[in-house]
Amino acid sequence: MSKHGYVPRARPDARYSLHSRLTPSLRRENVLPAPPHSRDMITDDARTLLSTGTICDSCLGRPFAARSFGLTNAERGQALRTTVALADDEDFESTEPADCWVCEGYCGTFDAIAETIVDELVDVDFATYQVGTRVPPLVEENERLLREDAGLEPDVGESMKREVNREVGRRVGAMTDTDVDFDRPDVLAVVDLEGFDPLEALESGTVTSHAVDVQINPAFVYGRYRKLERDIPQTEWPCRECGGSGVQLGDDGEVDCEYCGGSGYMYDTSVEQVVRPHVVEAMDGDEGTFHGAGREDVDARMLEDGRPFVLEVKRPRIRDPDPAALEREINDAAAGAVEVEGLRLATYEMVERVKEHDASKHYRADVAFAEPVEKDEFDAALAELEGTTVDQYTPERVDHRRAGLTRERTVYEIDGDLHSPTEAEVRLHGEGGLYVKELISSDNGRTEPSLAGVLETDAEVTALDVTGVEGEDEPFELEAYFRDEPQTDRDDELTETTD
Repeated sequence: MSKHGYVPRARPDARYSLHSRLTPSLRRENVLPAPPHSRDMITDDARTLLSTGTICDSCLGRPFAARSFGLTNAERGQALRTTVALADDEDFESTEPADCWVCEGYCGTFDAIAETIVDELVDVDFATYQVGTRVPPLVEENERLLREDAGLEPDVGESMKREVNREVGRRVGAMTDTDVDFDRPDVLAVVDLEGFDPLEALESGTVTSHAVDVQINPAFVYGRYRKLERDIPQTEWPCRECGGSGVQLGDDGEVDCEYCGGSGYMYDTSVEQVVRPHVVEAMDGDEGTFHGAGREDVDARMLEDGRPFVLEVKRPRIRDPDPAALEREINDAAAGAVEVEGLRLATYEMVERVKEHDASKHYRADVAFAEPVEKDEFDAALAELEGTTVDQYTPERVDHRRAGLTRERTVYEIDGDLHSPTEAEVRLHGEGGLYVKELISSDNGRTEPSLAGVLETDAEVTALDVTGVEGEDEPFELEAYFRDEPQTDRDDELTETTD
């Protein structure tokens, strides 16, 4: 396809006039007078290049890559060689790449390189690709000498690296029916020209796979998770005593770690450990990384619409698993401890969005008071906290891992029910980063104001649920960052097809 391997045209060499870069139709309209000797200048340059030694069509055409867009450098070179032969009334003699002093044969290996790349990708599912090339220093020096000997600017036309990238890329795209992507391709193939002998490749028609390094870029699955049981961390939590090894050194050698029971983890499972294996297996990847939109406390549940996350899969050989089937598989295996919903195939931009998008949170907390509280006092305290901005110094429970500083966070809404003089339920909607437990307890005065401070009695959160995570200004789910349609749309299409 024409768009495979497309490279924007380089800026024409300053040696050529503005008129020489106009299209033939514009010249016919006499926008500018015909440039004297413009064709002779090109022919003279080509003649000088040919005089430097035996040179193949690609290397001859490459200094003129900015002219006559739509031609390959080999086609340009052949045309120039023909023009010089006609102008000088000399016999036409073509030069094979194997005899070229500039590329030393590499320009004849484009087909073989492309075939090797395709062979390396035979078991990989991809829709976009990019080709990169490492050119031997001696060949780069030959390119420099070619232009210097011909009196041309050192950067005129294009480099051999660029030509190899384009010509090999075009062939890969045509052979695999995929599109080139210069920003974030599914796969990147880097060709090391020093990794093979070009003359041997020309003779055999093959290039060793050792000369091609294939990089499979990650794939991403977005969704939301609910954590229906307490004491489950979001990500795996290695044991702090054994460093995740599960063993300690005893008197008689290695023994199971007493702290984690030999599991290597502080907790039996995590949301990551529930989700990751299924996604990695479905995409035939090597490993996975869990990215969450913040995290709730280990002893808190994550309910209702759940928390956004992205599972990044490294080196996936499959990029289009069925999200609905994957969702069912994960939920069945989790057996009610964790649930996922809304799984969709995403782009890499969704990772940054999940991690950086400003979000607010909804909470429900069970609260215990040290002293009896009257209902009107409770209601008045909540009214005083609603809409206020609180100052929260780093809580004692996290000050071992977070910098000691004061953060300002806003309580958007707060209400609740007093179930008994010493027990209440509090519901609130707060700015992202609000420490809810400390908003209730005051954390020994580190949070001001607080519910405990306003009521002038100790207060403690005995159970906490996160009931919502939503974007401050817009939803997390931005359609531009998805590679598929929402599951409801796919279900509707299937229903229409069945009907």
